[in-house]
Amino acid sequence: MRVWCPKFNSSIKMKIAIDLKTGLPIEEASQKKTGNDSEGKELVVGIDLGTTHSLIATMEEGRPVTIRKQGSEYALVPSVVYFPPSGKPVVGEEAKQHLVTDPQHTIFSVKRLMGKSYQDVHAIKDSLGYEVIEDDTDALVKIRVGTSYYNPVTLSAEILRELKSQAEQALQTTIYKAVITVPAYFNDAQRQATRDAGKLAGLDVLRIINEPTAASLAFGLGLDRETSLNIVVYDLGGGTFDVSVLHLEDGIFEVLSTHGDTFLGGDDIDRKIVEYWISQPQFPSSRNSGNASFSQQLRLAAEQAKKALSSASVFSTSIDGLSLELTKEEMERLIVPLIDRTLQSCRQALQDARLTVDEIDRVILVGGSTRIPLIKSTLEQHFGKAPDDSIHPDEAVALGAAIQADILSGNRKDILLLDVTPLSLGIETVGGLMDTIIPRNTKVPHRAGRQYTTSVDGQTNLRISVFQGERDLVEHNRKLGEFILRNIPPMPAGLPKIEVHFVLDADGILKVKAKELRSGVETSVDIQSAYGISEEEMAQMLLDSIRHASEDVQSRARLEAVNEANGILLATDKFLRQHETILTSQELDSLQSLKSKLAATVDQGTKDDIEEAMHQLNTFSSPLAHRALDQVIAESLKGVNVDQTPS
Repeated sequence: MRVWCPKFNSSIKMKIAIDLKTGLPIEEASQKKTGNDSEGKELVVGIDLGTTHSLIATMEEGRPVTIRKQGSEYALVPSVVYFPPSGKPVVGEEAKQHLVTDPQHTIFSVKRLMGKSYQDVHAIKDSLGYEVIEDDTDALVKIRVGTSYYNPVTLSAEILRELKSQAEQALQTTIYKAVITVPAYFNDAQRQATRDAGKLAGLDVLRIINEPTAASLAFGLGLDRETSLNIVVYDLGGGTFDVSVLHLEDGIFEVLSTHGDTFLGGDDIDRKIVEYWISQPQFPSSRNSGNASFSQQLRLAAEQAKKALSSASVFSTSIDGLSLELTKEEMERLIVPLIDRTLQSCRQALQDARLTVDEIDRVILVGGSTRIPLIKSTLEQHFGKAPDDSIHPDEAVALGAAIQADILSGNRKDILLLDVTPLSLGIETVGGLMDTIIPRNTKVPHRAGRQYTTSVDGQTNLRISVFQGERDLVEHNRKLGEFILRNIPPMPAGLPKIEVHFVLDADGILKVKAKELRSGVETSVDIQSAYGISEEEMAQMLLDSIRHASEDVQSRARLEAVNEANGILLATDKFLRQHETILTSQELDSLQSLKSKLAATVDQGTKDDIEEAMHQLNTFSSPLAHRALDQVIAESLKGVNVDQTPS
């Protein structure tokens, strides 16, 4: 049997270099350069993939600049994707216009969903104009648009593809390589999902770097090796807030602590304003009736009010004849609780870093929401020093990413080379999928692990097959070896906790360990020649992974849908065996019919067909499962006096 795993994937033969002047890492790609600037230097762009807006930047004459779309004065690209009835998806300003006219086909704030399951985001689904699919799994959240199903990776790839196209038109060259930023608190799943989105967009993602580190670079910090600073990066964007405490020494950034909220940002300020307007006596209750188009108009008006009140004292507008007004004082009163939440995060981050306010040397502001004057004045009072907002708050992260990209492109001299993993290392999971445990470009030595479980009841042996490569299916990657974890105590599928741990030493020798955590059963194997592949083969593997990214993702998505569907079919059979007596004949017939439809779709249908069949079965069976659970609880409580206190 093979292991069952969550969804993810990743990652070029690289070497890390250290700039002796700055102490920062530099990389030189071992394969041929693809995108080049006029001086023959390798072109690597920096990308800020944001919740509300995204942008792309590069280096010009030694300084970072954002890349604007031809004919536009703005570098910011709204992180909005619109799916028209026919034709290709639309991204950016044009897509944003459809938030009001066609909200069910217009996706925004996708970054909030990155690496998340439905269980993680169900609390905010009602604030979204589009449909988030409800299920009981820990799989990546799904978004339904018409008869098609998407996940945050494919949606983010559309945004990245637009940024890539925008930069290629402006720079008149093909772009293959990028550095993409993520919040410092992003976990492995979210970082891996971001890598996947980049690859699907046709980009070789050289590095995923933390947004606060990128912002610090944009402010000129870290470029002088003599500098020693404690830095607070306060980042309040459209959908997320995070505060990071960094220590800078010898040109090297160390993230001491990070804290924040993935559901706190400018969107929440907008929501506060909308709620205020709705609560006013003159607001017609008939207007608050779940009309998605009107709700989006309200949200956009609130966004306008927030921006206007950063400089004006009063804002007024009208929507379909309905007059709306908000003063600066009223807005500030509304957002004080939100600002207080950010200060609580600041206190916690300082406590985690074991630093006091007096030990902080710089406070830098990132994110468009930091333009609000009340935020600046509150932070100045809290930290006892004026925060630095000298760099455009919307552009700081992308500008810093461009600096890091320039470093990684090898455009700096006086370097010391260090080894990194040449290609990603991972294991085979159900359906022949590759699950990456150590992405390429990881500095060695390194160790990493991930937990899996079984896919069959009573499974006692587990085959662990180790692969090297960048493709989503193991058949396209290079097998390094395999071993079997034996004598697992028989348990129901999904119950065993199997940790697979990779330890890669400085000599390139990979030790793989597998342990069933409940029983303590374990085994391990040493795999030699983790680097036993030529430079040309490595370059070809990377090129193939980018060239076939779209079809790989489609194949992977269908296999994952098949795996999930098979799990649902097994669960349905088990449910019927255990609870058939509580179902009516009509319910039994419908359940059997939907189950048969799903089974047939698994054999012949597309990924979207399988998703739709699962959705129909889940929607029908969910209330039946709740009824069965209620009956089980009622049976177990028979004869129990719940008012009786224990003696």
